[in-house]
Amino acid sequence: MTTPTPPFRADEVGSLLRPAELKTARADFAAGKLDAAGLKKVEDDCIRHVVVRQEQVGLQAVTDGEFRRSWWHFDFLAGLDGVELVQGAKAIQFSGVQTKSESIGVTGKVGFSDHPMLEHFKFLKSVTKVTPKMTIPSPSVLHFRGGRDAISKEVYPDIESFYADTAEAYAQAVRSFYDAGCRYLQFDDTVWAYLCSEKERQAVRDRGEDPDALKSAYAGMIAHALKAKPADMAITTHVCRGNFRSSWISEGGYEPVAEMLLGELDYDGYFLEYDTERAGGFEPLRFLPKGKKKVVLGLVTSKFGELENRDGVHARVEEASKFAPIDQFCLSPQCGFASTEEGNILSEEEQWRKLGFIVEVAKDIWGEA
Repeated sequence: MTTPTPPFRADEVGSLLRPAELKTARADFAAGKLDAAGLKKVEDDCIRHVVVRQEQVGLQAVTDGEFRRSWWHFDFLAGLDGVELVQGAKAIQFSGVQTKSESIGVTGKVGFSDHPMLEHFKFLKSVTKVTPKMTIPSPSVLHFRGGRDAISKEVYPDIESFYADTAEAYAQAVRSFYDAGCRYLQFDDTVWAYLCSEKERQAVRDRGEDPDALKSAYAGMIAHALKAKPADMAITTHVCRGNFRSSWISEGGYEPVAEMLLGELDYDGYFLEYDTERAGGFEPLRFLPKGKKKVVLGLVTSKFGELENRDGVHARVEEASKFAPIDQFCLSPQCGFASTEEGNILSEEEQWRKLGFIVEVAKDIWGEA
């Protein structure tokens, strides 16, 4: 019997709801009531506990829930050389709700050295008996969130040099996580979904950029980073339409980007949202090359606690198999449960029921988790 490789038949995107004691500790740290060592101890304890819960549910890969982060993306990006977290920036507008006012800015040459999340991964690896999975934002996110205006024109008068430096920083990140023992890395990426939304494409034009040119630039950065991947490392991507307090930003099917994303970029797997009509149909899956690549169907929503109908999920997988081989599919939630520390609107027990349900359905379909 061959050893399964990531992504697994039953998998998860990454983030998990923060437990109450962790939220309290982070608030106390922000208020100066708890020092860094005290916060780290609470984080370590909560991560140990959440790893055990994931293993008990039956997942073959576990994350640290992103428990040491406030955001799914800004914490990692601000740890890159030349990138800073910006307080008081314009909030991100979701459907009916806004985030807090933080963003990132590029103020120096972009690079990857001595990143704190390398130690975060090492701790995760030390406390699990299964595959530890590390999630980081895609290189495309560093540009797309703020656009050209968030990148110093003094440091980068030529945007092409920014793309080149960012691509090489991510290649170094791949090598560094591999050296730290990581064999399952994921690039989380809202950008490809935004480039499927005419509203978001127009917003790009309004700030003076060409969305089609950006698509090529982003593919180039990602391709450069993926070339650094050793043969025994799996790198996947998660394509997201926005996930904050159970809300969302973009809508539109994958057709505008599917050929490049699925057919040209050398990812090992693609976590694709398919929990609502906002993601469109399964037709773009026809661009998935036959072979080892997998698409992880996000048919179970992480936004709300109500459990999906088992027969309904089976039927959706069967529908998707009209466009790509069912053996190249896996199953997961459509996104993380807490892309920011605030978390989505469901309980921790509902979260665990969702993940357990995914394991059970995967066994039904493929005979393995």
